[in-house]
Amino acid sequence: MVKKIFLSLTACLALSSCGPKAFVKGSYDDVNRENLLNDQWSETDMQKAVQDLVTSLSNHPSVKNAKTSPVVMVTNLQNKTSEHIDTQNIMDMVRVELMNTNKFSFVDKEARQDVADEYNYQNSGMVSEESKKGPGGQTGADFIINGRLDSIVQEVGKDKSVYYKLTLNFTNLKSNVIAWSNYKQIRKTYRKKSIGL
Repeated sequence: MVKKIFLSLTACLALSSCGPKAFVKGSYDDVNRENLLNDQWSETDMQKAVQDLVTSLSNHPSVKNAKTSPVVMVTNLQNKTSEHIDTQNIMDMVRVELMNTNKFSFVDKEARQDVADEYNYQNSGMVSEESKKGPGGQTGADFIINGRLDSIVQEVGKDKSVYYKLTLNFTNLKSNVIAWSNYKQIRKTYRKKSIGL
């Protein structure tokens, strides 16, 4: 009887130790510390790529020599990788970092429908004449920023290489001429380890 109980307990312990693990203890980490936990696009990749491209654009003559801050609209970033990557997050970081240089002004493409709805509300008679806003007063963008994220993955034996290229374009809306374009390349290498019992 004792032997059966012991075997049952041993089996239960063995099964529980082989079951799925839950992350139950966490701690805050430095967001600027390199993250190479896996072989996919990470916040470190985004930070490195965006930082270099923002510096490049901010120092370009079309911006540096401008008499007034160019008004910019951030549009789409195409994801040409095999991963599911939140490209809106990348473009949000581009916009914020450019705004922090104090060399650019931005129009908000994402807020257009909200703005139109608010115009309708303010013109409904619910808002005082002296404070209401309406169509016709918005500032038009001078430039748009768009781009593409590409990747190449190579795997041979135990070695794996992941390459990313983030390309951004700064296009003049009046002429449709690309005033600036640049890319940032990132390559990460990994090696498989044998896992023994």
